[in-house]
Amino acid sequence: MAGAGMAIAVLTSGGDAQGMNAAVRAVTRMGIYVGAKVFLIYEGYEGLVEGGDNIKQANWLSVSNIIQLGGTVIGSARCKAFTMRAGRLRAARNLVEHGITNLCVIGGDGSLTGADIFRSEWAGLLEELVREGQISEEVAKKNCRLNIVGLVGSIDNDFCGTDMTIGTDSALHRIMEVIDAITTTAQSHQRTFVLEVMGRHCGYLALVSGLASGADWLFIPESPPEDGWEDLMCERLGETRSRGSRLNIIIIAEGAIDRSGKPISSNYVKDVRTAPAPAWHPRTPVGPQGDVPSSPQLVVQRLGFDTRVTVLGHVQRGGTPSAFDRVLSSKMGMEAVMALLEATPDTPACVVSLSGNQSVRLPLMECVQVTKDVQKAMDEKRFEEAIQLRGRSFENNWNIYKLLAHQKPAQEKSPFSMAILNVGAPAAGMNAAVRSAVRIGICQGHTIYVVSDGFEGLAKGQVREVGWHDVAGWLGRGGSMLGTKRTLPKTCMEKIVENVRKFNIQGLLVIGGFEAYEGVLQLVEARGQYEELCIVMCVIPATISNNVPGTDFSLGSDTAVNAAMESCDRIKQSASGTKRRVFIVETMGGYCGYLSTVTGIAVGADAAYVYEDPFTIHDLKANVEHLTDKMKTDIQRGLVLRNEKCHEHYTTEFLYNLYSSEGKDIFDCRINVLGHLQQGGAPTPFDRNYGTKLGVKAVLWMSEKLQQVYSKGRVFANSGDTACVIGLRKKVVAFSPVTELKKVTDFEHRLPQEQWWLNLRLMLKMLANYQISLTEYISGQMEHVTRRTLSIEKGF
Repeated sequence: MAGAGMAIAVLTSGGDAQGMNAAVRAVTRMGIYVGAKVFLIYEGYEGLVEGGDNIKQANWLSVSNIIQLGGTVIGSARCKAFTMRAGRLRAARNLVEHGITNLCVIGGDGSLTGADIFRSEWAGLLEELVREGQISEEVAKKNCRLNIVGLVGSIDNDFCGTDMTIGTDSALHRIMEVIDAITTTAQSHQRTFVLEVMGRHCGYLALVSGLASGADWLFIPESPPEDGWEDLMCERLGETRSRGSRLNIIIIAEGAIDRSGKPISSNYVKDVRTAPAPAWHPRTPVGPQGDVPSSPQLVVQRLGFDTRVTVLGHVQRGGTPSAFDRVLSSKMGMEAVMALLEATPDTPACVVSLSGNQSVRLPLMECVQVTKDVQKAMDEKRFEEAIQLRGRSFENNWNIYKLLAHQKPAQEKSPFSMAILNVGAPAAGMNAAVRSAVRIGICQGHTIYVVSDGFEGLAKGQVREVGWHDVAGWLGRGGSMLGTKRTLPKTCMEKIVENVRKFNIQGLLVIGGFEAYEGVLQLVEARGQYEELCIVMCVIPATISNNVPGTDFSLGSDTAVNAAMESCDRIKQSASGTKRRVFIVETMGGYCGYLSTVTGIAVGADAAYVYEDPFTIHDLKANVEHLTDKMKTDIQRGLVLRNEKCHEHYTTEFLYNLYSSEGKDIFDCRINVLGHLQQGGAPTPFDRNYGTKLGVKAVLWMSEKLQQVYSKGRVFANSGDTACVIGLRKKVVAFSPVTELKKVTDFEHRLPQEQWWLNLRLMLKMLANYQISLTEYISGQMEHVTRRTLSIEKGF
């Protein structure tokens, strides 16, 4: 009970963002778990100033069944009174009245700045309250220090110091749902859509949605278009139509400006190009130089496209939070409580941020200052610096968008040819990776082939050359457009070698799951026998199981988690209408429990059984007892997840029989096997963006390696570092030789020997029930503790 005697309050302020409820839930339950009193402050700073019923003590069940809700259940409101000292004095009085000296604020940079001002004035506010006789000196002494921790809730992702803010991923989901829906009607009627998204000062939403949708043109405030952009835009849109496209998508951030700082509105973009042009037909070819008049008005007359404007507005804030936002908010909420527990008088107000897949603490006001520096650079028209200040990820996204949006002729023809294929089960994001790999390969001047049906197709010679426009429209498609099979090279090695020689393939990009990794490993091990296999090879991990060594995340796993989460949300809703019912849900993943664990956190499951975390009949008994106790509360439902291969004997049917028998007359059970629905559907924004980035980086790496091993007109690659798995490891995209990864792979169970996400298991258990100790949690987090930092550098 490390928090015994502490009182923690949590409030949400500023604009709402999906995931705030998950953060409130995590702060509340973690606070209660460590023995602290936890208070919910309703209506943000306004509730803090008004006090009374706006400040209520919470219990464990106060935050049940809110993780899937959008918005914030404790409310948020703008508060002018808190901006003045008199208002902050009242707020201090209300906190002291409840003995609250620890405050967790979930909001944007304005809300967090207000919290830091409140903290800096705390001692003076208490002195004033003592002078006015509102509190005694003894009470002031007891509450002499206010600890502040911030969580950034903002759909714009405009706060420097964190890779992602709460709500951003969910907002991208809303945007992509609209774009996917718009695309179908735009294709039907050969229309152009101008889509305006939020982002008054930050173009992140516009940038990532443009990258994830393959938008034809993009406006962001950090990089205004050059003067005369109207002509160039019309030229490019006309050229796209002349090549057979039936639609155009233009994405504009609400804060878009031109080089002089003048706003660019969505209606202006529409009007600049939609005047009637009876003498011109959309299918009229446009010359290679555009062949358009220089006058904007004449451009309008030339491009009389049927154009519509869609302003998304607050749709982006609405709806249920994505799995990413639920897990992110839960991690940040728990870390916030740990930060308050460990705070000392010398600890500055901190903000909990995301770095790679880890939560870190950074000084609040240093992060706020960097955020303000971005706006200052934009105001002073230092746009390149503004992009750099946004961080490496933002800059990389912008550069990749510019590379892939429009075809640029290669400076010279390359002597190299590459083949791209999909291997294993289909996974969302495969097509995004193929598209970006094809296009960046063409930009490099390479000859690019695609192979149908994996290694089997390569053995059968199902190889064809592709061009830039052959992969248009692939970004939002689920599954595998190339077709994929699980066949491994060892079953058809000689035929594969024959076709590698026939098509003169010098680079092989394999996109797939464990079979892709294992297949490339077999090809590498056969180099000594077949000289034709001394080529550059790269694996892009793509599997819902997330079980490929060499990466923290595989393509398709985010989409699969969201699909499983949405199904479980519906199951929970069904259980809400039928009292005292427990659902046992089976997920896919082979022996890898990633899908079950992350889905379990995202839906607030009572338990999730996985192979990597061994369990016994005693654990099952404890879980049954937990659910039995739960049925005595107002929350009369339960959800248990089971990875399909978590245990040889404790099958889904066994769990159903056990729970049904032990819960007889207390609750009844139902089984749901999610099956292949976890593989289907359109890719999430994360998988589209991630696949696009990996495709680009993989081909650039392969191009560099090909140059290194090219000599006397031929490629000869026989070293281990010429056949790698590309993956995100913590915060860095790394290339790991398959021969090195073989040493850390459990081939029997198709798993890496070490998996980072196992640290999430304790979080899952802690937020579900009381069955583990705080000591166990802290010891499990020690690796993360050593990485915590209180320093910040600009442009991360």
